[in-house]
Amino acid sequence: MKYVVLICARGGSKGLPGKNIRSLDGVPLIGWSINAAKALDNISRIIVSTDSAEIVQVAKEHGAEVPFMRPDYLAQDNSPEWLVWRHAINYLEENDREAIDALIVLPVTAPLRSVGDINACIDLFESEDVDSVITVSEASRSPYFNMIHNNKDGYSLLVIPPKDRITRRQDVPKVYDMTTVTYVVNADFIKNHDGIFEGRVKSVTIPRERAIDIDNLMDFKIAECLLSQKDP
Repeated sequence: MKYVVLICARGGSKGLPGKNIRSLDGVPLIGWSINAAKALDNISRIIVSTDSAEIVQVAKEHGAEVPFMRPDYLAQDNSPEWLVWRHAINYLEENDREAIDALIVLPVTAPLRSVGDINACIDLFESEDVDSVITVSEASRSPYFNMIHNNKDGYSLLVIPPKDRITRRQDVPKVYDMTTVTYVVNADFIKNHDGIFEGRVKSVTIPRERAIDIDNLMDFKIAECLLSQKDP
């Protein structure tokens, strides 16, 4: 099976300006994803999709390809990343005559993933009848237990009212948070559908300490703290 690693890194981060090339333990954030991709055995290319010349330079310095600049319409705050994935596939197929079975998407925001996490996703993708494999972590809160929303009159109600009386968190269905550690997605599925959950999806559970999703300065500081606790 032919895999291409795609790393998406636009230049206009609002939560943490310059996030994608900010240094974490001496390596720019995008370098963590590129280095993880370089450690994989079964990929053909490592592609970065970006609209930033500065990110292009850093990506190339760390060993990734940047065969195109991302169009402006796909580099806005509200641009769906699914369309960024589709754009990358279409570009490679049309311009490089590259036949791609699946994308391995490694978001820049999850630098603490391990190569084993990625390989577990690849193994599941190859062994099961799925269109996509995502990563999740066990959720610390559950919509089935003591989570509320306010109705139009301002009254607080349970998000999911139980059919039976539930008094302990341990008795509710187990739920998970989606993480940005890894996505493995069939290329034809991306071209012909509009989202992951239109297809058959399975997940790999990642420990929360490797699933940090850096969106703002607090997340970045947590990642620094977790790295400082690792054995040398």
